[in-house]
Amino acid sequence: MFAGLDGFSARYGDALLLIGRVLFGWLLFISGWAKFMNIGGIVGYLTALGVPNPSFWAWPSAIAEVVLGALLILGLATRYASGATLIYVLITTVIAHRYWEFAPPRQTAEYINFLKNISIMGGAFAFLVVGAGRWSLDGVMRRDRAA
Repeated sequence: MFAGLDGFSARYGDALLLIGRVLFGWLLFISGWAKFMNIGGIVGYLTALGVPNPSFWAWPSAIAEVVLGALLILGLATRYASGATLIYVLITTVIAHRYWEFAPPRQTAEYINFLKNISIMGGAFAFLVVGAGRWSLDGVMRRDRAA
């Protein structure tokens, strides 16, 4: 069974990386897009967290998520986008998902978001190591330089 899965992964690795990148990038992209659609809500959330100058920080937050998500989906500068995602999500986790500071039942919701962000960081580490694969703009540019 495991040898079959190993063979499948080796044979379809680029397709699997594409699917993984799209799913991973879509989470960031749609989250950033939602921030743009409700920037006032994000400002309010950042204000409640005590973030200085929340009216300013809401915009870079939305921009970062949309841009990083798009880069990952397209497989463009994937390792750099993954590294930036790792740093961005680490910062947002420390700022926004300090679950231990909340009373139940909100504590449970924040803990789930904390764990979600930890898993996003795991995905960012994985794409930082393996890159985008051949089915990406990185792969196309690599082939063009080799020709």
